[in-house]
Amino acid sequence: MYSYRRIFFIVFILLIISGCAVQPRVVTDEENNARITQDLRAIEQDHDAINGPISLEEATARALKNNLELQIELTQKTLAQKQLNLKSYDMLPKLVIDLNYSSRSNYSGASSRSLITGRRTLESSTSSEKDVFASMLGVTWNILDFGVSYYRAQQAADNVLIQEEQKRGAINRIVQEVRSAYWRAVSYQRLISRMQSLKAEIKESLDQIDQMDVEQLNNPKINFTYKRDLLGIEREIGFLQRNLSVAKSQLAALMNIRPGMDFTLVAPERGEFISRLNLELEEMEQIALESRPELRELFYKKRANAKETRAAILQMLPGIELGARYNYNSNNFLFNGDWLSLGSQLSWNLISIISMPAKLDELDTKEKLLDAERLAMSMAVLAQVHVSLAQFGNLNEEYRSAYNFYLMQKKIIEHSRIEAQLGKISRHVLIREELNTLLAEARTDSIYSELENAYAGIYVSLGLDPIPGDLDKKDLSVLTEKLTDHWQKR
Repeated sequence: MYSYRRIFFIVFILLIISGCAVQPRVVTDEENNARITQDLRAIEQDHDAINGPISLEEATARALKNNLELQIELTQKTLAQKQLNLKSYDMLPKLVIDLNYSSRSNYSGASSRSLITGRRTLESSTSSEKDVFASMLGVTWNILDFGVSYYRAQQAADNVLIQEEQKRGAINRIVQEVRSAYWRAVSYQRLISRMQSLKAEIKESLDQIDQMDVEQLNNPKINFTYKRDLLGIEREIGFLQRNLSVAKSQLAALMNIRPGMDFTLVAPERGEFISRLNLELEEMEQIALESRPELRELFYKKRANAKETRAAILQMLPGIELGARYNYNSNNFLFNGDWLSLGSQLSWNLISIISMPAKLDELDTKEKLLDAERLAMSMAVLAQVHVSLAQFGNLNEEYRSAYNFYLMQKKIIEHSRIEAQLGKISRHVLIREELNTLLAEARTDSIYSELENAYAGIYVSLGLDPIPGDLDKKDLSVLTEKLTDHWQKR
């Protein structure tokens, strides 16, 4: 009989174990399609309609409001704030309620036997009913856990500040990327019709050369040379078009505009670069060391590490727990069915004393690492300030030269078009000058884009916020207006 029970028990356990086994389940096509539909709907929802040409300020505002990478940073900061709120509850006493109901098919009973004589001393009796309900409401507070939780909450508060600095860094990076992509996209918008028109002229000229070869109206070598030059011009236009065409897609991605959606940009007239810096080098270095998000983040990490050291020291101390409980029991055999109990408990993990030197040594090494990272980052920040200034100065001079070259080429093409109409120069020469003008414009726009990027890079190297305050909640028009006012004051 015993063996049957054992076999039944083993079979029962095996059935439970097999029933709890979980197998991997591959996502189905229906689930995958539902995810795609949901993601596309989420990407497109709550986006402001495009009602006209997009300015640089509006493009930046759209990126700050809709960019998905920035949304990750904002969500991480929100999560850090929620974690701080949660850590604050750990400092409170624990309020525990316990409800228990037990029922038996018969009464529990027991008798006694003398340990000296071995004789039974009492007849079987019971002190409990078959159905018993018990409850307990208690408050416990561990003084050691309170101290540790206090430092953990302070670390969570530092983590909120760390996430804020990471958000600032992400905003600086996105603003700089938008600025660079915007001006390259403007250049593409300015030149695309000219490039297509010039390619059409080249195709027409190539067809004429082919016809001349068929009719043998010219020296074949002259035709081949002319055709080679035209194919070279076509290749340069194609190379230029490929380099500029991706800028608009990159800008759309930064603004979280779905790829393929058409939009136009505000294209200002070409002119001299008028933005200037009114700061001395020493002042810029001081601002960078005070404001760079990376340095501020390392400061908060070091402060959090110091609090971890205090928490580790507290964990080495004995823990004192104070408690008060109110108890109730429905058992009628009890003389007092409800009672209040007070208690205290002292516990000490002696292993923590043994491991404390190793723990403190680890934290001390981590602090030294943070100090080394801070010094290395400070040197890198100072270098970035100098490099950004040098890049801005070089590009400023390069743009001035390119812009003057463009103005001169503009005068040349105006005279060339007049001479072509009068028959003084060939169409081949005019096409070559058209290409030179197109390349001069593209070169001017390209350097201007790099110059705008370098100008924004100076503010990134300084760690200055490119937006006025926290504008996460603002709508697009207000954010665009605030950015316009903020940048015009610089």
